[in-house]
Amino acid sequence: MNSKQSGRRRFLKKGGAALVGMAVGGIRPARGQTTEPPIPPEGFRPVGERSRFVKTARIPVRPRSPHSFTPQQDSVGIITPAALHFMASHGHIPPDIDPQEHRLLIHGLVDRPMILTLEEMKRFPSVSRIHFVECAGNSSPNDRSRWVAETIQQTHGFTSCSEWTGVLLSVLLKEAGVQSGASWLLAEGAEEGKHTKSIPLEKAMDDVLVAYGQNGEPVRPEQGFPLRLVVAGWEGVNNVKWLRRIKVTDQPYMTKSESSGYTSLRLDGKARWFNFELGPKSVLTFPAPGGRPLSGRGFYEITGLAWSGGAAVRRVEVSTDGGRTWKDAQLQEPIHRIAHTRFRFNWNWDGEETVLQSRCTDDRGQVQPTLAEFCKVLGISLDYIKTTTNNVSRFNATYPWRVSRDGSVHNALFS
Repeated sequence: MNSKQSGRRRFLKKGGAALVGMAVGGIRPARGQTTEPPIPPEGFRPVGERSRFVKTARIPVRPRSPHSFTPQQDSVGIITPAALHFMASHGHIPPDIDPQEHRLLIHGLVDRPMILTLEEMKRFPSVSRIHFVECAGNSSPNDRSRWVAETIQQTHGFTSCSEWTGVLLSVLLKEAGVQSGASWLLAEGAEEGKHTKSIPLEKAMDDVLVAYGQNGEPVRPEQGFPLRLVVAGWEGVNNVKWLRRIKVTDQPYMTKSESSGYTSLRLDGKARWFNFELGPKSVLTFPAPGGRPLSGRGFYEITGLAWSGGAAVRRVEVSTDGGRTWKDAQLQEPIHRIAHTRFRFNWNWDGEETVLQSRCTDDRGQVQPTLAEFCKVLGISLDYIKTTTNNVSRFNATYPWRVSRDGSVHNALFS
């Protein structure tokens, strides 16, 4: 081999290596020099932002309150963006929790107590489930402030639906080895006051999820980052956020939530404990109070959301004449169990005042009750609901909207 050929080969080797370096890491700076970071393309944002013309937002329950309502009047489809998911907690939102430092303790009546890091959690088989979360007070008529503004965001803004990703609690409990005689567990959060909730072991071994993901990203801080429970179909208080401890026990702990604020009150003064599952429910999101008014007589697509705490939505009916007649709405697929279901109904408005409402039937045959039926089941009167300051929780009666001749829409529950 002559010197020219060997020189050419050395050049190609060095040049090829340089080209590879440029492809994977940019040109290496000369010794003692620095390079500027690459300039992002025009319009690039590290986190995507919505158009400045989109103004939909949560609103606080009260001035300076961290609790906030989802804007149902602007919802489309069934998934609530994480940024618009309603916010409710039983204490102040914890300051930033370092996921590297956070731990989940599982102890009590188990053979192998465990302390898990977030990374160890992610080594377990994961699942993704679409489920709604609803506060037991959502649409409750006892909060008189909700009737002043008369908007759907205030009446029905305490429910949202997300895709949750994490580990089934049953997997973790089986790993820990649940002992004979265990029948309940106590879940505890890391917020101020350490919100705790007793949950039957039967439910925990069924479909409860320890979630670290929401809608394709880590759970957001106000939704429980880095870990939270998702207790499918049960009232929101069970979905403990900032989850840090699970104790397996042989009885409920009768925590503050279980002995005061989340009981069903009756006229006879008695209370019912441990009513967990939420009944079938629906609401019209358009037309609706707080949304855009109707611009005049003619064709409109009525739309709304339906859900049930123990099943999938099978049927939604819509009435455009104050409940005298009902017709089937079209359900938007896919329909998920224990999730919001979008429904649609074609309607030609004649320009006259009328009352619109919807009712849901799930695939177990449970039908959303009228207001009169709801009162009868709970053993209370309509006058009691109108005047009480007690908590009428789990309110799932059909909800009417009145459309006026000028196209404005109003709450017609008590009119």
